[in-house]
Amino acid sequence: MKKHLQHPIFKKLCELADATGTEIYVIGGYVRDIFLNRPSKDIDIVVIGNGIKFAEAAGKLLETKVSVFKNFGTAMLRHGDLEIEFVGARKESYRLESRKPIVENGTLEDDQKRRDFSINAMALGLNTANFGTLLDPFDGVKDLENKLIRTPLNPVETFSDDPLRMMRAIRFATQLDFTISEDAIEAIRTNSERIKIVSAERITDELNRIILAKKPSIGFIYLFDTGLLKHIFPQMADLHGVEVIAGKGHKDNFYHTLQVLDNLAENTEDLWLRWAAILHDIAKPATKRFEPGHGWTFHGHEDRGARMVPKIFAQLKLPLNEKMKLVQKLVQLHLRPIVLAQDVVTDSAVRRLLFEAGEEIDGLMLLCNADVTTKNEYKIKKYRSNFDLVKQKLKDVEQSDQLRNWQPPVSGEDIMQAFNISAGRDVGIIKTQIREAILEGEIKNSKEEAYEYMLEKGKALGLIPVKLKP
Repeated sequence: MKKHLQHPIFKKLCELADATGTEIYVIGGYVRDIFLNRPSKDIDIVVIGNGIKFAEAAGKLLETKVSVFKNFGTAMLRHGDLEIEFVGARKESYRLESRKPIVENGTLEDDQKRRDFSINAMALGLNTANFGTLLDPFDGVKDLENKLIRTPLNPVETFSDDPLRMMRAIRFATQLDFTISEDAIEAIRTNSERIKIVSAERITDELNRIILAKKPSIGFIYLFDTGLLKHIFPQMADLHGVEVIAGKGHKDNFYHTLQVLDNLAENTEDLWLRWAAILHDIAKPATKRFEPGHGWTFHGHEDRGARMVPKIFAQLKLPLNEKMKLVQKLVQLHLRPIVLAQDVVTDSAVRRLLFEAGEEIDGLMLLCNADVTTKNEYKIKKYRSNFDLVKQKLKDVEQSDQLRNWQPPVSGEDIMQAFNISAGRDVGIIKTQIREAILEGEIKNSKEEAYEYMLEKGKALGLIPVKLKP
């Protein structure tokens, strides 16, 4: 294992540890990633003794600033592109109502026992006497080979002590495409309600990492099957299930949503587009109706879903800024390109779509493409063909009319100056008429044509122009 400790920082830490008579180890993710052949720039050092004191000595040696977090008993420094965190070896005990542990000094063995998973409990010696020696008391290497997420101790105890570890287990399984051990799965089911003592911010941080995985559905299926989803994101759990009336059932919107999410994940790493995929059908349970002779309908689910987005973002402590508005817009518009692809594609309809979607048109098209989950090959072929036509129309119309992020070619100020009037109802009417004329293709999206149209519509309202040229 010495070959994996070739970076000069390890030699310097080794020399400092020997000189101060301190026992130190590199532990956790850095060691795990060696076996996964993944580069890692985060190094966790466990110190047998005072981790902060050793970190401060390392800071002097490396001539770099040390950030101390006394509440957590940790210290951190940066060395080049590496981020190195130091902590004293410790053992922990927990109170039932809190994730905050009671911490005592401990041995390396104590420290490894408190780690969340066997694959994160492996350590490498950094003193001269044991430099590069692997200490793997819980068979982390074997679990890596078997692609297994397993806790060092009884998983019921591990997850009850720190319920966030349940989310971390699912996150690691999703990111690494590993399986969670059966006893750990059962322990998550047993302790799922304890996730409520964890802050929404910490939960959503893990949830976002699941969403950003190569195949996010893995994590969401674990979340649903263990009962965690109904506690952290009940609106999504409500998508699950199929109701049958008169022999007619609708599709399971939970698994449909996961397929849309996976489809989208193949084409973008954008977190907010992925959130739009998660939320695009979120209002289907609330809008579900059975119509005799027709079947199941979900009329208006896009409007209801868009109205649900701010509440869900607030609930999950997601940002209530332009990111939320982007997701809201995509949920609102997600049916529009699909409807176009099923019908005759007119320039007017495409202009309106461009006008409403603005800069989000590309993301909207990705979402709508991902929303095709039918198994019917004929339907897929027909839809793809029509969808390609919509995309080409979008390019053509955008090139000729420049409606993406559209700004009115004639402003309200122009209208007021042209007719010497104050702001009011007539100004709004004329602005709306100009916009509609452009979207319908009656006039071009140009200052000159819009100005002439404005004069015409103003006269129809009984206004007298005092300025005839723009």
